[in-house]
Amino acid sequence: QVRLVESGGGLVQPGGSLRLSCAAAGAVVSINPMGWYRQAPGHARELVATFRSGGTTNYTDSVKGRFIISRDYSKNTVYLHMNNLKPEDTAVYYCNANRQGSNYWGRGTQVTVSS
Repeated sequence: QVRLVESGGGLVQPGGSLRLSCAAAGAVVSINPMGWYRQAPGHARELVATFRSGGTTNYTDSVKGRFIISRDYSKNTVYLHMNNLKPEDTAVYYCNANRQGSNYWGRGTQVTVSS
């Protein structure tokens, strides 16, 4: 089992920045990839960014150039650095980890971008 705990969400003005963190615990060996998804009210959950072993990253088009995903293996933590936030980034952000074919999810953290 893998347990994921997100933190770092909150309310931010348009153009602002936030950093989300996701700490993994439990069976953390062989987790690959780790990533972030988000779900806005009335919308399906969508992929935001993934980080694969070796450092390969992938981003949805709407966040390219604004968001950066990184991973600290020593802390079993993945981060999402979000810059130049827009109101359309408002959503619940979920951490995801895949381990040997099994998918694990955190409970989510709310990000609200509003003036």
